[in-house]
Formats: sequence, C-alpha cells, structure tokens
Amino acid sequence: MCAAPRERSVFLGLLPWPERERVARALRTETVGGLVLLVAAAVALVWANSPLKDLYERIRDFHFGVPALGLDLSVGHWTSDGLLTVFFLVAGIELKRELVVGELRTPATAALPVVAAVCGMAVPAAVYVATVGPGGGKLDGWAVPMATDIAFALAVLAVISTHLPAALRAFLLTLAVVDDLGAILVIAVFFTDDLNPYALGGAAAGLIVFYTLQRLRVTGWWWYAPLGVTVWALMYNGGVHATVAGVAMGLILRTRPDEGESASPGERTGHLLHPLSAGVAVPLFALFAAGVSVSADALGEVFTRPEPLGVILGLVLGKIVGIFTGTYLAARFTRARLNPDLAWADVFALATLAGIGFTVALLIAELAFPQAAQGEHVKAAVLIASLVSALLATLLLRRRNRLYRRLYDEESVDADADGIPDVYQQAVEAPSRADRQDEASGR
Repeated sequence: MCAAPRERSVFLGLLPWPERERVARALRTETVGGLVLLVAAAVALVWANSPLKDLYERIRDFHFGVPALGLDLSVGHWTSDGLLTVFFLVAGIELKRELVVGELRTPATAALPVVAAVCGMAVPAAVYVATVGPGGGKLDGWAVPMATDIAFALAVLAVISTHLPAALRAFLLTLAVVDDLGAILVIAVFFTDDLNPYALGGAAAGLIVFYTLQRLRVTGWWWYAPLGVTVWALMYNGGVHATVAGVAMGLILRTRPDEGESASPGERTGHLLHPLSAGVAVPLFALFAAGVSVSADALGEVFTRPEPLGVILGLVLGKIVGIFTGTYLAARFTRARLNPDLAWADVFALATLAGIGFTVALLIAELAFPQAAQGEHVKAAVLIASLVSALLATLLLRRRNRLYRRLYDEESVDADADGIPDVYQQAVEAPSRADRQDEASGR
C-alpha cells in the first residue's frame, strides 16, 4: 500500500504561540532601536551638511586609546570596531537561538528563509558586479548591498503603522538573521588586514577559555567581561575585523536553559545588552558613519560613478529579485505553500523592504572603500537606496494594510482575557479565511 503524501506546510501561516511571543518581544525592541537609529542618521546628515561640519569631522577623527596595545583609534573607528561589537554579539546570540530552538533548527523549516536570504545576498552582489565591472570600477564593494537592516526596516513599519501579521514579521526577522551571518562571513574572510598569527592564536585561546567556562556552567560577569574585552583586542590586533569576536562569543553562549534555570546565559546576556546595542552602539555608529555630503555635485556623482550606482541597483533591484525569486523557488519545489490569506504581492513588498541596508552596509562600505572621497559616495548610495526601498515598500504595504490589519486583529483576539489569543486555544483549527480574502484585499 502506498504511503499517503505528506501534507505541505503553510508558509507565512500562524506561528506557534511560544515562537510568536519570542518574535513579538524581539520586534518590539528592534522597532524602538530602529526609531533611535533613524533619529541618529538624520542628525548625522544635518550635522555633516551644516556650518558645523568641521566640528563633526574633528570629533569623528579625534584619536584616543592605548597606543602600546595597538588601540589608538579615532572616535569613528571606536564606534565601528568597538561599540558595534556589542551589536554583533547580540546578533550572534540571536543566530545561535535560531539554530538551536528557532526557525533554523530543522532543514524543513529553515529551507525557505535560508534560500530566500541567500538569493537576497547573491543577486545584489551580482547586480553590483554587472554594473561596476564593464565600467572598470572597483569591484571591492560587491558585498555592500548584501545586508538587510532589520531595525531600520521595522522602524519604517512603525512609522507607517502597518499591521503586518506575525508570520510576515518573523520571516523578515529570519531573513535579517541569515543576512547577518552572511555579512559576518564576508567581513571575516574578505576584509582582513595583514594577519598577526600570534594575536589570532591568543584570540582563539581566549575563545576556548570562554567555551570551557560555559561548559563548566561558570557564572559571573567578572569572568566573561574581561575575557571578552581581551578576545576583542587580540582579534583587532590579529588583522580580523574585531566585530567577529562578538559574533564568536554570541555563538558560544548557551541558549538552552538547564534544569532550574529561568533563562539561558544567551537569553540573559541578550536581554542585558540589547538596550545598549540598540540604544547606544548602533545609533553612535550611525552618527559617525552616516554623515556624508549631500551637495548637488556629490549626488550627481552617486548616479554617474559605477560603484555607488552598483550599490543602489543592488539594494533596490537586486534585493527584490533575489528574495522574491528565492522564496518562489523554495515554495515551488519544497513542501511549503503560501498562506491562502496572503498573496505573492505580500512577499514582493517584503522583498522591497529588505532593500533597506544601513548598519552593516555602511560598515562594509567603510572597509571596502577606505579612501574618504570614494567611501563618501558609496555611503551616500546606501542611504539613497535605503530611502528608495523604504518609500517603495511603504506604497506597496499600505495598499495591503487593510488585509494585514484584519489578520493581525484575528490573531490577537483574547475574549477570555487570559493573555493568550483565542486562536491558540481552539481545539479544532478555524475554517480557512481564504473565502474572505478577495473582499479584504480588494481583489
């Protein structure tokens, strides 16, 4: 007797309640951080194009540190190589959580967002190379349009008051997590200075000690904070971008709580550091990285020079084509099927929103284009592309907002006021809402 075919899983369907709670907590903090990031970027642009421009540059280029330890850095470098390590530490914790207990823990659930994210990185890079190569431009910036800035994207959603269903937000969050992993690998492999094997050996030894302390269940910040700073300094002096140290430590932290633990070390650390990352580290990085000239001549060069043009096309067009095509192919050739209440127009809008590449894109732009003039043009291209993607996504998402609001409200009804939406307490799955789709979506 032939076995019955396995039922196809619903892509962008209702999330399990614990997963939805975790996603909701993460998105609330990311949204607040994104709004702070928007303010910091706006301040940077105004300041760098005001009569106080010289003061901005003097502060950004002011050096301080410990020269004997190879740590005499400018304020701008302290924010990108130092404070941004906290952001990557939190990203490493989130990535570890996704791999162990989240959406990426099994190949079946990970396939679709991973394929979509990989295509969303590969196609923008290919668009950049195709744009820059024939014009004889510098190909070093191929990785600039690869990354999506989840905080910035969620800030845009908060500003336009779009009620995206939890599954769509979770898909965006998972895309960004995989994007961060890709960016981390790119930074570690392609953007390294002359390597110092002794310093790198010391950093590796420090990470082994860090891992051993975790295995032995040693607690206490006084063990981990000095060790983390030491690993970061050795990684920096070793020639590998220092933010890689943050990711490595985030991946080492345990994400499963032991019996008797209310939370795992990774969850506690992420909860403690996320406000510092979203409210201080990333905004300060944006303040000293987004201050670029927006004069008529500078804007003209953004659209005429091959490198910044490649970045704009990669983020605006490459992200859309890559993520949408990757999602469609994964849904077409795997057991996943699109939620009947949603349409492929929703995936297209989300792919457009993913063209907002800010924090990591600006970081890679600094690494790929260390020359001030060329780097300014590429940074301006990142800002312009992010703005264009945000505006396009706003138009697309607002058209569908009536449907999103209905789905969001249905997922949130709690008639018995017990803190758990009623849809998660129904013994029998509610009838499909597809028959109401045409009316709600205006199709």
